[in-house]
Amino acid sequence: MSKPGKRRLDQVLVERGLVESRARAQALIMAGHVYSETRRLDKAGQQVAPDLAIEIKGQEHPWVSRGGLKLAHGLDQFQIDPTGLTCLDVGASTGGFSDVLLSHGAGKVYAVDVGHGQLAWKLRQDDRVVV
Repeated sequence: MSKPGKRRLDQVLVERGLVESRARAQALIMAGHVYSETRRLDKAGQQVAPDLAIEIKGQEHPWVSRGGLKLAHGLDQFQIDPTGLTCLDVGASTGGFSDVLLSHGAGKVYAVDVGHGQLAWKLRQDDRVVV
């Protein structure tokens, strides 16, 4: 049960705009990147004061999910240039692959998934993404 005035750490990160989703907040928390001053905050469900000083240190990647790391590496390793191409992200989830494709110049990305409402907000707002 939550304490009066306190909120879940993952929710606070989203509300402050430090991350795009609770899933991303949870991943950063588990990876040990969320701190209050010098203390590492390591539980997504931890109840914290809404005004607690929180910072994210050393994010491991710029993509909306870790899936983006795999594709970014693959594009570089195999020298694939998606510039101007129409691409398909099957099993898009939060859109890590879509995010990388767009950042590498893809003209359009069709993001397909059986889940609903998982795609990162910044991708849902991008005219080059078709959900």
